[in-house]
Amino acid sequence: MTLIIRSSQIHAAGCYTTEPIKKRSRIVEYTGPHITKEAADEKYRDSPTTYLFGLGDGSKVIDGHGIAMFINHSCDPNCETGEVRGRVWVKALRDIAAGEELTYDYNLYDGDDDEALCNCGADNCRKSMYSPDELKRRARAAKRAAEKKATGRQKAVGRKKAH
Repeated sequence: MTLIIRSSQIHAAGCYTTEPIKKRSRIVEYTGPHITKEAADEKYRDSPTTYLFGLGDGSKVIDGHGIAMFINHSCDPNCETGEVRGRVWVKALRDIAAGEELTYDYNLYDGDDDEALCNCGADNCRKSMYSPDELKRRARAAKRAAEKKATGRQKAVGRKKAH
């Protein structure tokens, strides 16, 4: 199968197929050196763009090189990824027509304060490339921080009144 890189409405450049792809077909491998998450964090500390793919428990990542790194995120993807013995493969979730952009759900789970905004435009877009579980975790953490801040202000006001 032939894949090409060209402009994308989702993000800068995207990966497109030039011929039809059947559902469940293995399309391309996500390739690059396997490095530790700590090494990746150091390497890309000041870089706004990375092509990292988390492996297993997330302690190792693939530092993406090759055509698969141009596959963009979508909340309504036509592909999915699967890890097989430390290798990551992109597979078709459905039949994909020639000329379609390939996408998969990044389901990000790490990113510090980065919002990782989504630009996929899907009807079911969650406005973020983070996984639904990570979005819930972040919402809970933000709620706890807001409650802690409010409690701190109430205590400060109470101390002022006592004096």
